[in-house]
Amino acid sequence: MELYKKLVSKLINIIALSTILIIVVFFWVINHDKIWTPELEDPILEWNPYDLVLNNSDVPNEVKEGFLLLDSSSIYMGPLNKDPKLRYSGNNLSCTNCHLNGGTKSGAAPWFGIIDRFPQFSGRSNKVGTLFERINGCMERSMNGKAFPKNASQMKKMIAYIEWLDYGIPKLNSKKISGYPSIEIPFKAVDKKVGEEIYLRECVVCHGKNGEGILYQDSKKGYQYPPLWGNDTYNDGAGMNRVLTAAAFIKNNMPYLQASWENPKLSDEEAYHVAGYINSFPRPSKKNKEMDYPDKKLKPISTPYGPWSDNFSSEQHKYGPYPPMIEYYKKTFGIKKSK
Repeated sequence: MELYKKLVSKLINIIALSTILIIVVFFWVINHDKIWTPELEDPILEWNPYDLVLNNSDVPNEVKEGFLLLDSSSIYMGPLNKDPKLRYSGNNLSCTNCHLNGGTKSGAAPWFGIIDRFPQFSGRSNKVGTLFERINGCMERSMNGKAFPKNASQMKKMIAYIEWLDYGIPKLNSKKISGYPSIEIPFKAVDKKVGEEIYLRECVVCHGKNGEGILYQDSKKGYQYPPLWGNDTYNDGAGMNRVLTAAAFIKNNMPYLQASWENPKLSDEEAYHVAGYINSFPRPSKKNKEMDYPDKKLKPISTPYGPWSDNFSSEQHKYGPYPPMIEYYKKTFGIKKSK
């Protein structure tokens, strides 16, 4: 009888353990993916404007039209437009020559999140401005043209595209880096001879020996690669005419398709010298530049036109060296300058 009880007890224990094991295995099978398979991030896609924007049936027409204005600016709002009334851009650049990949490339002043950053203060006008005003600033400087009037349909379409980027575009970057990541500023002035050597080695194939750019085979489409100096490019009031701004853009994005903020090709110093070389050539002149930055203390130190709130020469403002100027503004006004 005692032996019988022990056998029954062992059988019950075996059944209990088997039941527990079955339950564990059951839940393991159900939750296997959750337990053992790591959660994958959304895949990073390549920028393709046709698939993502123009041929995408989910994209509103207003957004598509806004993209075309920004990506083919000379055709839709510049000199290549047959209707003079629709010409607001004064050169044949496109907005996306600086805001690369349709304004989606990290480190190339992408438009992600820009809607939420406006209104914002602008030292250039010394007031809080709207995104509408900021775009018009680009039109008058980078595009060497004129401002859009209030309620312009083109402006509404461009802003519609910029806004759409925040909710309608797939993941295109490992990390969203706004603006042009700054460079470490060299403790020397621009050496234009060094800049020329870098330009001939790295830039000439796309932008031409004389900075003239390269047109599409069908010249009615404008530039495949934009001019960097001469009459058909940004004027002397544009931010890109500042050596430190241009150097940051170049370091993080050029040569095109070879460099990114994650994997630059040029060093900070190389980008600095070639930016100075590019901006040493003539370009269109913007009127009333002296009205910029009513509070001259807020003027970027690499702004190549006066007046300034210091006694440094115009040559030094244009080509550096900049560290002494940075130190002056820090000690005199308590302002930290980076460009």
